[in-house]
Amino acid sequence: MQYISTRGSAPTLDFEGATLAGLASDGGLYLPSEWPRFTPEDIAAMRGLPYHELAARVMEPFVAGSLTREELSALTEAVYGDFGHKAVTPLVQMDETHWLLELFHGPTLAFKDVALQLLGRLFETFLERRKQRLTIVGATSGDTGSAAIRAVAGLERVEIFMLHPKGRVSEVQRRQMTTVRAPNVHNLAIEGSFDDAQRHVKRMFGDTHVNGVLNLGAVNSINWARLMAQVVYYFYAGLQLGAPERAAAYSVPTGNFGDVFAGYVAGCMGLPIERLIVATNINDILHRALKDGDYSAGEVTPTQTPSMDIQVSSNFERLLFDCGGRDGAAMAAQMAGFERARAMQLTNSQREGAAAIFASASADPDATVRAMQWAQRGAAQVIDPHTAVGLHASLALVEDGTLERGVPVVTLATAHPAKFRDAVERAVGVRPSLPTRVGDLFGREESFSEISGDYEASRDFVLENAAGRLDSASATA
Repeated sequence: MQYISTRGSAPTLDFEGATLAGLASDGGLYLPSEWPRFTPEDIAAMRGLPYHELAARVMEPFVAGSLTREELSALTEAVYGDFGHKAVTPLVQMDETHWLLELFHGPTLAFKDVALQLLGRLFETFLERRKQRLTIVGATSGDTGSAAIRAVAGLERVEIFMLHPKGRVSEVQRRQMTTVRAPNVHNLAIEGSFDDAQRHVKRMFGDTHVNGVLNLGAVNSINWARLMAQVVYYFYAGLQLGAPERAAAYSVPTGNFGDVFAGYVAGCMGLPIERLIVATNINDILHRALKDGDYSAGEVTPTQTPSMDIQVSSNFERLLFDCGGRDGAAMAAQMAGFERARAMQLTNSQREGAAAIFASASADPDATVRAMQWAQRGAAQVIDPHTAVGLHASLALVEDGTLERGVPVVTLATAHPAKFRDAVERAVGVRPSLPTRVGDLFGREESFSEISGDYEASRDFVLENAAGRLDSASATA
């Protein structure tokens, strides 16, 4: 399988190269040169497989030429054997229409674990082959940071610098990052928003002062391998609900568009999908883009769903590229205009392509609380605020007729409620406890560095503290 950049001028890479590169050298995002396709018979044959076997079956076409079937199977068995539920991503019924897909049974209690625990193993495998080191620079709005740090902490060939917006993540989210004591882990709390942190990370990949001396890699959802792993749980849920004969709809609380784009990929691969619902909070750039074609960034408003407090959704570029005819030069020009003006209008082909499968809805804080209360009172389910944004969208689109009654609607439960226990307690009067597998999180000492919101501060911190310089023996050790 070959991978191409959304902006058309970066070298074509195999899966190994795209995984280690993360962001393409032209600033674009890597995608497979074509979508692999399963027949209905192929999908039916996946019924009843354990999660790790299903994962290997779904991902095998994407890794062809870089991993053998046996190597991939060994990786998925090792990764998904470490989750707190034997089903890995269990499906829970709420009523005759609505279901929850619980994605929080990994080591850091968030959906990011499903992909990032595998990504850590992939890094280790490919770097050992090449006898190289990798410096990961990432930004997090909450959950990516802890999952990525857990995935790579202690690895000999990887070091990680994770930026989070100071004061804009929950205490549990912060502690899951800052209490990991490993020599290859660096936590940075920056002044500003997640968008600022993400902008710093993307700029470093294009900064010769950084990429000229460090072998940079990415764990954010700009890394294709991470999205690939998320495709699997759409197949898992779809099979439970009757695929390939029956289609389901999926409601995805999202800010950076990666999780819901994985559902789009599943549909391209042949999984029957009635609708993908993009559920946003009041930072609703994605809702406006899908509804009106208006992709314009405003100021980030902090909410009780901090992982979704985003105004620039990196993975949206992948959808626009695919729906716009895969014209790299046109995509590069469109994104250059957006980066200058912080606004753009979708083309007709982009809007029509998105409308064929996507719907959207946004939830203000009151609607989010009402969805949490609906889940607890009507289905005895305590859910976190991000999941509640997705549930609100599910309920609203069934009610207004966008989704036909009788179509199962799966809301992706993206985080354990204990990660946002203050918000949950305010909404439903229940203070969820952390699972015992998390350990004594609040008894551990924190370690992180506070820096200004200037790009230069982030860049200089990375350069001054990085061990894996290309001009040292570490490049080939």
